[in-house]
Amino acid sequence: MKLLLVGHGRMGQMLEELITSAEDLDLAGFVDTATISSLGETERKADAVIDFSAPSALPWLLEYINRTGTALVSGTTGYSREDLDTIRGLGSAAPVVYSANYSVGVAVMKRLAAQMAEALPGFDIEIVETHHNRKADAPSGTAKLLADAVDPQQALTKVYGRQGICGPRGKNELGIHSIRGGTVAGEHTVSFFGEDEVLSLSHSAASRRIFASGAIRAARAIAALPAGFYTLEDILFGKES
Repeated sequence: MKLLLVGHGRMGQMLEELITSAEDLDLAGFVDTATISSLGETERKADAVIDFSAPSALPWLLEYINRTGTALVSGTTGYSREDLDTIRGLGSAAPVVYSANYSVGVAVMKRLAAQMAEALPGFDIEIVETHHNRKADAPSGTAKLLADAVDPQQALTKVYGRQGICGPRGKNELGIHSIRGGTVAGEHTVSFFGEDEVLSLSHSAASRRIFASGAIRAARAIAALPAGFYTLEDILFGKES
């Protein structure tokens, strides 16, 4: 199976290491996001594209996937909701999976968080995420993913940190807080605060390897599926009708 990588940062390098060490995988090449505008007409033979780059690469991805029908595994964060709608739309041309986090543990955490939010109406919900000091976007894509899980109807007002005399916490708030420092690969906690009790879900990534491994697992699966948009949960647990 031939995989084309978009982006060659830390995640791209980890993906390269795993691909070159796997007997059933071949590295078709890289698309350098620094010169991506010059690669629009490049034809690269691949069974799947794995994209961990930047939102600026989206126009190239649109052109390439629509032209070739190559399966896409996207893990780029920092997309706007409009960008994500565009990614979903690519499902009409090719099998596409998007996730802000390819950890199996985070996929399970998302499902549990959604179930807890449904079972605990009236509880205050707060999300805290911690990442290394080189991460460019905040809050993390995973924090946004978890926020959507606990508030699928977008009924809550997101509050990104608090400062000064901001008054009592509103019942319709969803707090999302970002911490940056050191080399932390990724930590996320969703807390549910009720009267005299607190429940929390936490996930800690010791290495980016879990994200790279999950993306490759998704690529192996998505290349054999028909055109359509899939989530990581669809790949792991089956697509819901």
